[in-house]
Amino acid sequence: MKNKDNHHSLPDFPENQCFGCSPENEFGLQMKFDVVEDRVISKLKVPQHLCGWKKLVHGGVTSTILDEIMSWSVIYSQKSFVMTKLMTVEFLSPMNVNESLTAKGKVLQVTGKRDVSAEGFIYNEKGKLCAKSQGNFVLLSPKIAKRMGLVEDANYPWFSTNE
Repeated sequence: MKNKDNHHSLPDFPENQCFGCSPENEFGLQMKFDVVEDRVISKLKVPQHLCGWKKLVHGGVTSTILDEIMSWSVIYSQKSFVMTKLMTVEFLSPMNVNESLTAKGKVLQVTGKRDVSAEGFIYNEKGKLCAKSQGNFVLLSPKIAKRMGLVEDANYPWFSTNE
C-alpha cells in the first residue's frame, strides 16, 4: 500500500509463524516493514520478555531484528523467497527493551543468479546507531518455496514467478 510520501508497506503473511515478522506469533517481535526509496524500514519496540541483562535487548534478539530487516530488503528488491546464508553482527551500543527502535536494511549487491548481499542497521530513539550487520542470502525459487511449505497459495503471486 503506497502513501503520499512515497512510502509503502510490505504485505503480512499471517499464516507464517516467524518469530521476527509474523503478526500471529504472540511471543515474537511482530515486525512490520515499509519501503522508503531503496531501503526497508521497521519501527518496533522489543517487549520485556525478550530482555537479556535487566532491561537490555538480548543479543540474539538484536541479531534477529537485523536478519529480518536484511531478509525483507532482499525479499522486496528481488520479489523472491530467501534464506540467510551468512551474517555478521557488530554490537555498538546497548538497547533497552520497550525503547522505540528503527531498523533499516538495503540490498548491496546481487552476486549471481541466486546470491544477494545486504546490510542492516538498528538505531535507538535518539538516532544513535546501536548495531549493524551484513549478510549473504540465497534466493529460493517460488517452486522450491512452495514445495518447502513456506507460502500459502494466496500469497504466491506476490513473489516473482521467474523460475
